[in-house]
Amino acid sequence: MQQSSMTLNEFMNRFPDEKSCREHLFNIRWSDGFKCPRCGHDKYYEIKDRKLYQCASCDYQASVTAGTIFHKSHTPLKIWFWAIFFVAKDKRGVSAAQLSREFPVSYPTAWNMLHKIREAMGERDSYYLLSNIIKVDECYIGSSTKDKKRGRGTEKAKVLVSLSVTEDNRPLFAKLDVIEDLTTETIREKITANFAPGSKVSTDGYTSYSGLEEQDFVHDKNVLSDGLDIDDVFDSVHTLISNVKRFIIGTYHGLKDKHLQNYLNEYCYRFNRRFWHEQLFDRLLEACIEAKPTPNLVS
Repeated sequence: MQQSSMTLNEFMNRFPDEKSCREHLFNIRWSDGFKCPRCGHDKYYEIKDRKLYQCASCDYQASVTAGTIFHKSHTPLKIWFWAIFFVAKDKRGVSAAQLSREFPVSYPTAWNMLHKIREAMGERDSYYLLSNIIKVDECYIGSSTKDKKRGRGTEKAKVLVSLSVTEDNRPLFAKLDVIEDLTTETIREKITANFAPGSKVSTDGYTSYSGLEEQDFVHDKNVLSDGLDIDDVFDSVHTLISNVKRFIIGTYHGLKDKHLQNYLNEYCYRFNRRFWHEQLFDRLLEACIEAKPTPNLVS
């Protein structure tokens, strides 16, 4: 039986202050006990006023936040934990405006916190390849252009949508990649980077998908002239696309193309872990700890 995700009351009891948050980070970073990052020694002294751990052998001073998205942040860990909790808990996500209303942080600070969390999500998912049966299509996200072009001729942001499915077409895992164009070279590059060799790649008859069999994939090309109902073949992908657009429109307004990939990372991260609700907070916190620190972005 699947456990339920952490309740708000449970979260508040678990992380009531900075000390509890810092101790939790310590336990995640050094789950088998403290090991000096420089020499590997397991004895240390805690420098409480500076929130550091000094190695008893080489005097190296380690921090639980160094090398994480929290590195050099002036925002209290408790607020970081709250932000991660809300992002993990609500499938609709949380906006910077909402976060800045709920907590004593400015809108720019909230905006950057959320983008760092999304970058951590994308980094974690980049470690995994889609495999077995993978259905591929494109979608277009953004405001209507002046020339009102539709489909592959539009000026909207182009997104390559990849969805691994079971034999009976049940969705498993997804990747959503903003791409510059729909050329054969660009599509092949993304597919080669994201798919396990030998996978069966199902596409429509668009010419830019040609030649995938030369890249160590089994290419299942579905062409309208063959009497196929493309909507039936790609119904799971089209449902995913519809849900992605609803997610972006419903929570985030005035979204700029240059940040679109981060929002897609957020959607994919939660989608790919949709059956592990009870683990989402801890999984996301661990992803934030292991992600490379990044500078603040400009909205």
